[in-house]
Amino acid sequence: MDRSSGTMQTAREGGRWSALRHEAERVAAPLPPLLVEAERVASTVAPGVHGRRRAGIGETFWQYRRFRAEDSKGSVDWRQSARSDHLYVRENEWEAAQSVWLWRDGSASMDYRSPPAPCSKRDRATVLALALASLLVRGGERVALLGADRGPVTGRAAIRRLATRLTGPEDSPDNLPPEQKLPGHARLVLIGDLLAPPEEMAARMSIYSSAGVRGHLVQVLDPAEEDLPFRGRTLFEGIEEKINFLAGRAENLRADYRERLEAHRAALRDSARRLGWTFHIHRTDRPPQTALLALYLALSGEDGYAAR
Repeated sequence: MDRSSGTMQTAREGGRWSALRHEAERVAAPLPPLLVEAERVASTVAPGVHGRRRAGIGETFWQYRRFRAEDSKGSVDWRQSARSDHLYVRENEWEAAQSVWLWRDGSASMDYRSPPAPCSKRDRATVLALALASLLVRGGERVALLGADRGPVTGRAAIRRLATRLTGPEDSPDNLPPEQKLPGHARLVLIGDLLAPPEEMAARMSIYSSAGVRGHLVQVLDPAEEDLPFRGRTLFEGIEEKINFLAGRAENLRADYRERLEAHRAALRDSARRLGWTFHIHRTDRPPQTALLALYLALSGEDGYAAR
């Protein structure tokens, strides 16, 4: 190979690696701020929640406790009891074949952000998913992304892997969670604007519920989608469908719009209740910690309210 050929090959390789480097930087660019925000949100909520550990069947030692009348004699730890005037029972940590699977809506409508909102629906949903994963990993849980090739994992590497997937080119553009076979004791968290037809979402939920999976819905909406604050002559442009609508007086649509939005939510809420799932609402102009705490408590079996 002559010198000119070698120079051309080197130039081509240099251009290829330069392009790959720029692509890598482009994909990784959203990661630091989103991860920092997610960790900040999780750190704010963490002191207010308790670990999900509890006594039960397992092999990992948890604690000693005093003997109770309902305990059998065989449960007494005689070695520990010999050191005291009381009888003690050795408790192991509850271990169930559970994992938490996360799905964040990747459809185009999630990019919407009105002027009053601090971020897009996509960024807020991503932060919620990563912050929840951070809390779960701290508690020793295993997490995974629905639709990804990898199974549930734990540890700090799991959070970065989730972040890379959620902000990279592999992010799915679908507005419905994919169908995937999950373990029977798995938990599923679906985060998005959930604006797909309620009957389609209910059908996907039923598929998972019939397999023994319990789920949690989090609807993330922009304040403009909640309040429809527009006035006067307004052009509404479709994001996922090429439909344009010109309203002469947008404020006249507000009452009917809110009624339809509430009907949409009622259908989602009814489907969730029927399947034993939970349903939460979050606006992007509200603190993410409220939604995260409600979601974490729901996963802990202490759900009692819907976040807004």
